Amino acid sequence: MTPQKDKAFAFRALHDLPGMFVLPNPWDAGSARILAGLGFKALASTSAGFAASTGVADYNITREMKLAHVRQLCAATPLPLTADLENGFGHSPEACAETIRLGAEAGLVGGSIEDFTGDAARPQYAIAEAADRVRAAVEAANALSFPFLVTARAENFFTGTPDLPDTIARLQAYQEAGAHVLYAPGLQTLDDIRSVLGAVDRPLNVLLGPRAGFVPMAELEALGVKRVSMGSVLANTAYGALVHAAEELLGPGTLGFLKAAASGKDLADLMAQGADG
Repeated sequence: MTPQKDKAFAFRALHDLPGMFVLPNPWDAGSARILAGLGFKALASTSAGFAASTGVADYNITREMKLAHVRQLCAATPLPLTADLENGFGHSPEACAETIRLGAEAGLVGGSIEDFTGDAARPQYAIAEAADRVRAAVEAANALSFPFLVTARAENFFTGTPDLPDTIARLQAYQEAGAHVLYAPGLQTLDDIRSVLGAVDRPLNVLLGPRAGFVPMAELEALGVKRVSMGSVLANTAYGALVHAAEELLGPGTLGFLKAAASGKDLADLMAQGADG
């Protein structure tokens, strides 16, 4: 098994090297090994994808469930794993710091802290409060014996106010608080992404991007995006294929869905490659 410290330095190197990398999101050990076997260099957990695999909606996972899940993913492949740690599973800075420490104990080399409160009446923490939470997470990460990259997320375009100036102000505050990577999921246009890139000096993670019209990875790299994650899209694609296959069985009763199915041998070979590195 690859030592956690080696994974951590490999993950940091991906952020330090020129160019962009794609960070796909597995939802179980099998999908993690398949993605590793296909040649990706690092992985990120998906909160929504994992939640779906347990039969519940996003934000219905406890910290204990998340930690057990990431232990499984970390053990599945030799690749570095960063995780969606939601809002740190608590409102206080201390809760965020503890979640980072527990995530590191579980094998992670990175994790995100978002500014979504879970309260519909107040979807996002105030900027100063959110920055304090990021600062505590970063201090906990920096106290570890290996590099652990904290990604600070501004959730305006997902759950708060789709306000680009406020998003940028938040990302700048999180940068000032020491965040290693910045992330504003759901940016609408390439101009939005360009504006964020021009306003910060940390590596920027983009979710697919942009939301109003997805573009090839090369276009995002040309803008200066450091990494692109998939969120729950790969899990949703797999579950979508299941739904379409089941509907075909229940409807005409045909087997056209088999044309898109991978063979058991191909999947086994990829998982074996992914487990070995």
